[in-house]
Amino acid sequence: MSDGWLSAEAFEAIVVDELDALPDEMVDGLENVAFVVEDAPDDGEELLGRYDGVDLPHRDRYGFGELPDRIVLFRLPHLAACATEEELRDEVHTTLVHEIGHYFGLDDDRLHELGWA
Repeated sequence: MSDGWLSAEAFEAIVVDELDALPDEMVDGLENVAFVVEDAPDDGEELLGRYDGVDLPHRDRYGFGELPDRIVLFRLPHLAACATEEELRDEVHTTLVHEIGHYFGLDDDRLHELGWA
């Protein structure tokens, strides 16, 4: 399959489905976070997702007027890594959990220990 085997709209629908399927305990604590889908990272890195923001343990004076943190899922790297929709859904789920973990202050080592990476 080509890297673009699924339209942007269909990929976004999968992201929404997988986000809705996450446990309430994981998403209830999210505040001022935007979930975004982009085709690929601008900087050329090979990433499936990225958390842009200040994680909870490092927030000091955070509140009114702050731009939302962003959790970005990159469509083309996901499509390149997955051959079927089932694989894609699993990978999107893992990426969402991983990036939400960063929001809560977990580093990559801890995410790997927990099986979230």
